[in-house]
Amino acid sequence: MHIGRKAVLVTAMAGSLLGGGALGAVIFGAGSGSAQTTSTTAPAASNGNSTAPPSGTFKPNEDPTHEKGESAQREAQENAGQVPTVP
Repeated sequence: MHIGRKAVLVTAMAGSLLGGGALGAVIFGAGSGSAQTTSTTAPAASNGNSTAPPSGTFKPNEDPTHEKGESAQREAQENAGQVPTVP
C-alpha cells in the first residue's frame, strides 16, 4: 500500500472516530437524559406502594366476589372510610 493511501485511510478513520464520538456525545449526552432532573412533586408509584398519602376520598370495592375474600378487620376499615392496611 502506498504512503498516500495509508494517510488517506488513517485520516478517514480518525475523522470517523472523532465524528462518531461527537455525534454520540450530542445524542447521549447529559442534556438528553431525564433521570438527573429534579422535581418538587413525588412521582406516583405504579405498583400502588406510594409513600405519599393518596389524594381524594377512599372508595371501597363492594363487589360481591371481592367481599367474599375479605377479612372482618379489612371490612371494618373500609366501612370506617379508611384505606385498608390488612389483607
